[in-house]
Amino acid sequence: MSQLLIQHCAAILTGDKQQPRSSARDIRLRDGLIVEMGELDAVADETVIDARDCVVYPGWVNTHHHLFQSLLKGEPQGLNLSLGGWLAATPYRFRGAFDEQTFRIAARVGLVELVRSGCTTIADHHYLYWPDMPFDGAEILFDEADKLGVRFVLCRGGATQSRGLESDLPTALRPESFDSMMTDVDRLVARYHQPQDSAMRRIVMAPTTTLHSTTPQELRESARLARQLDIRLHSHLSETVDYLDAARAKFGMTPLQFCAEHDWIGDDVWFAHLVKLLPEEIAMLGAAGSGIAHCPQSNARLGSGIADLVAMEHAGVKISIGVDGAASNEAADMQSEAHAAWQLQRARKGMLAQPRYAGGTFEGGGDAARIEDVVRWGTSGGAQVLGLNTGRLAPGMAADMAIYRLDDPRYFGLHDPAIGPVASGGRASLKALICAGKLLVQDDVIAGVDLAELGRDAAQAVKTLQQRAAV
Repeated sequence: MSQLLIQHCAAILTGDKQQPRSSARDIRLRDGLIVEMGELDAVADETVIDARDCVVYPGWVNTHHHLFQSLLKGEPQGLNLSLGGWLAATPYRFRGAFDEQTFRIAARVGLVELVRSGCTTIADHHYLYWPDMPFDGAEILFDEADKLGVRFVLCRGGATQSRGLESDLPTALRPESFDSMMTDVDRLVARYHQPQDSAMRRIVMAPTTTLHSTTPQELRESARLARQLDIRLHSHLSETVDYLDAARAKFGMTPLQFCAEHDWIGDDVWFAHLVKLLPEEIAMLGAAGSGIAHCPQSNARLGSGIADLVAMEHAGVKISIGVDGAASNEAADMQSEAHAAWQLQRARKGMLAQPRYAGGTFEGGGDAARIEDVVRWGTSGGAQVLGLNTGRLAPGMAADMAIYRLDDPRYFGLHDPAIGPVASGGRASLKALICAGKLLVQDDVIAGVDLAELGRDAAQAVKTLQQRAAV
């Protein structure tokens, strides 16, 4: 039996909509679950963590990433481009340069970065597939996640069709056959997928884009197979106006209408981005109970815009947060992402403000999103999207939590320490990070991870990728 007692917490944000803060000061964990919260005394054979002056959040749930991009941060050719140009300049240009070693280093860098931000559940949209690949990226991702002890959701991406912008790029951009892609999904589900709501491993059906990466018939068939296998569905959608133009030109409808026509809508579906949604599409998503992986920093970095989370949540859309790939988000961690989500929802509303003489009714957007909302989106919201019993701090819930030390000057002077890890930006150091009741981080150290060595490995891997991409 594993038993932990977290004592003397300065503040606890729960991730719950109705009770976003807990008055408890102690949390007891047993066999991977939270069993008690309140004023608790230690019992025999119980490990005690003193959380005095610390703030406790549920472990963050990252619902959209591309971990292989962790070695493509700040790549110069794509740095000042919007989505279409950036895709060709950076991720597509480099994808054929990855081998097993560089891919593993990239995965490790991204996972460690997330863990150090307090993230315990990671969904990676892994689309690095081409015919006759020399390594199994899925196996590497699960292995690296297992070493760190986090929950890992593999969103099996890939394409059976190629975009025009890919046509002159390397062999690694050749599409797969639909049969081989579905066969691999079957293999992954049989090998890794855990259906229970406390799962450490999940598989998701996730063609890279619904509009560009597959045919309409294959899209419908992928949805049918996913539901037959009882797995969820995920893809990119409406990241930029290109999606609206492409859907109108190719199918005579909006992007979400196209997805709905081909069974890609429902409470088992979530999409990344959704920046350029029409009002009728928001209503459709909400009525269906579908979800969003909101990626504010990537959307800002690429100049795509700001998704309207407030309108979506009001309509019934499930809201979650994802960091997206580091090639379009050089701060690919959940604390940074939550900070951006909080600020940009307010900025979005503020941009709509008009002077009273022109009919305006409000000055700014300071009320658009609270810290408690952002914590909920990034924790229980993500768990809901993924179908997991995580993301809330309450008895009976999975024991996934981040215990933050606010011992950096950026947190000095806070009137409400509870908001520090989101409001103050940066990275609050970890007193402890716990996933499924197990300690992953203690006093800001991940056991078995040498950060200096990882940095050297990453620097060498970047040089290797640059050399290969230049050939």
